[in-house]
Amino acid sequence: MDTQDFRTLQLLEEIDQSGAPSQRDLAKKLNISLGLVNSFIKRLAQKGYFKITTIPKNRVKYILTPKGAAEKTQLTYEYIQFSYRYFKEARRKLKKLFTALDESGVRRMAFYGVGDFAEIAFLSLQDTALELKAVVDERKSGEKFFGMKILTLDELGIIAFDKLLITTVDYHEPIYERLVEHGIAKRDIVIMQ
Repeated sequence: MDTQDFRTLQLLEEIDQSGAPSQRDLAKKLNISLGLVNSFIKRLAQKGYFKITTIPKNRVKYILTPKGAAEKTQLTYEYIQFSYRYFKEARRKLKKLFTALDESGVRRMAFYGVGDFAEIAFLSLQDTALELKAVVDERKSGEKFFGMKILTLDELGIIAFDKLLITTVDYHEPIYERLVEHGIAKRDIVIMQ
């Protein structure tokens, strides 16, 4: 599923659920620019996926059409297929990585980053002798990840681990550099490609 189809699905879902969100609200929820939201809305309305009506106070309401509902259903199906393939491929790669780490004598792991990939990594780790000792994510520190308290990078300094796997999907290089700056040896940092 490409980015445009994914954004179309997100927009159709928001319109189906909310009906009258402002373009500014949509931009914030979808984490895209206001101009891009405007462009998507015009394009999707031209395709007949929803109708635009005005409501009091100079606001607009979007009404999903049967054609829009059908497109949303098709894109949802494609997204589920994409997600399943992503999950299977990530599990395969993680199994290979964790097996190699296990065979090299690694026993204690740490993760940097909480999200979908970290969850898949955690599930994959359960099939090995490796033990997760810490999960780090500054944005979510203090929260829980599968029952473990999420730590800050500073708190990681008191935890003994053999390897740290970057479990974010994007921005590996800045994270890698930040980890090295905090004194983590380059040889102890693992990045999945």
